[in-house]
Amino acid sequence: MKSSLIKLHIAVFLWGFTGVLGRLIQLNEGLLVWYRMLITILTLFIMMRWKGPIRRLSLPMVIKLMGVGALVALHWVCFYGSIKYSNVSIALTCLSSAGLFTALLEPLIMRRKVIVFEVLLGLLAIAGIYLIFHFDPRYRNGILIGLIATILSVLFTIMNKKLVVKNNSAKEIMLYELTGGWVVLSLLLPFYLSIFPTHYVFPTLKDWGWLLLMSWLCTVLAMDLSLQALRKVSAFTQNLTLNLEPVYGILLAFVVYKENKYLTHWFYYGFALILLAVVLQTLRIIKYKRV
Repeated sequence: MKSSLIKLHIAVFLWGFTGVLGRLIQLNEGLLVWYRMLITILTLFIMMRWKGPIRRLSLPMVIKLMGVGALVALHWVCFYGSIKYSNVSIALTCLSSAGLFTALLEPLIMRRKVIVFEVLLGLLAIAGIYLIFHFDPRYRNGILIGLIATILSVLFTIMNKKLVVKNNSAKEIMLYELTGGWVVLSLLLPFYLSIFPTHYVFPTLKDWGWLLLMSWLCTVLAMDLSLQALRKVSAFTQNLTLNLEPVYGILLAFVVYKENKYLTHWFYYGFALILLAVVLQTLRIIKYKRV
């Protein structure tokens, strides 16, 4: 159990870098995610073929995995869109609402009872986001897009929880999911670029470096660790632990982009409530060993 939590926290730490890397890359959010997924798919394919033939899954399982991958792709597009409309700190903070959405959606999808304490912790995180949203209107569009990204992330985490109980390796799940997400995004991208045109279609040399780092460390390694952890921990615990992603990402954004100069004191009040929700859930896990 401890090893699963350690793997989960390492994955979250790696995900904390994605916001900073996303801002460094000049591509718009749609193209950024398209290249990121393509690099990741090719990397996984080479790694798995090196060890032997890739196991074929049943058609119903492939369809389910590719459907979850589509949610992953849309989540990433919305997440990086949130960064474009606000900044790294705001976009990452929005992910902290995952606790509330999971507490409401997981019982519905997994067919279990609603746990009131989980809902209360989620509401505490939402209260933190509200403080930022209400008192700093500059970032409202970015926050709204960020909340959509959060709902999508909750849905694919819950769906993954249902799928990883099957006898499939983490890399198999990733390969099928991201391939499905890449195919869906490829179909949508021409329409997306017609609505949001851009001058940068091909990555620069620096962009390729950041994309490789994002794909290899923040995607392949991080997703592999998180899927392994999800075999032992609940979707709610994973999503609430994901609230630490803003901690790592925001600290990096402060160092790299000096974003602390542009945030009001209400941001820190809201962030304190979010951090409190994370601490309370962590203590609850330790006390009751509910993961």
